[in-house]
Amino acid sequence: MKGRVHARYLRTFLFVTLPCCGGGDGFPTEWGSVEATSSALLNHNALNPNALNPNALNPNALNPNALAPSRLQESSLSESALGAITEPGELGAISRQLLQYIVSCALSSTQSFHFSWRDELGELHEERYRGHLGLAASWIDEPLSPSRRLWVSACVASRANRAGVSVMISSRATHPALRYPDRSEVESFPREEGAFWGNLFTSPPRLYACYKEANVANSRALGRDCAAGRLDSAGAARECPNIHIVGPCDLACDGRSTSGGHHPACTDDRGEPSSAVITTFLP
Repeated sequence: MKGRVHARYLRTFLFVTLPCCGGGDGFPTEWGSVEATSSALLNHNALNPNALNPNALNPNALNPNALAPSRLQESSLSESALGAITEPGELGAISRQLLQYIVSCALSSTQSFHFSWRDELGELHEERYRGHLGLAASWIDEPLSPSRRLWVSACVASRANRAGVSVMISSRATHPALRYPDRSEVESFPREEGAFWGNLFTSPPRLYACYKEANVANSRALGRDCAAGRLDSAGAARECPNIHIVGPCDLACDGRSTSGGHHPACTDDRGEPSSAVITTFLP
């Protein structure tokens, strides 16, 4: 196994606001970028005050599957993907929000994706979305591999937040970029919220969540509702759109790692396991 990567300091966004294969550890191409992202463990669950609208996970706007076969560069995008993110109307706004999250999850802090679009009045807008976690940093140079699609999917799902409030989360996983949380982070974010996994790059997307039963009240009090569900007027828990809750993580997932505290793998309601799982923690 390659050398361990430790987080020496924490980096947070200035913004206020989703079965591995490959080499020996499953991440041969990405390893060169892990150094740049090893400190990016503590991250906002949202990129704007409204958080990621779970409805943006519906491919009626941007279909993420149209992004995967190409390099994550404007000149390489398919006509359908480019059309979605440059649409001046409401669907275009949703597409751009989703893309911003995808880029943040996939690329490292030294990478970015930029493009331009025109609004209804013909005014030119120059967009630059910066990377953060580096879960699929090689996407800038080559199509997104099937295993890395799962990591990006888990990340995007974990950062959807229907409550529309800005909440800090600690993300932990077996992926090298999230494997070794800093001690101060663990102490500041001790309560497991739940876990997220699935595939955003299918039509329709198949995304899953589970919750830590003992911490459900804490999660809802902080405005996080996609792992445990939001209570309606009748007291029933309602899922976030496009994210299916399979139940308590203690039943759906393997036991938590003793080092990072994350669940190494979880199983969906079809009995299909995934090891591309992101476990989230809250204060």
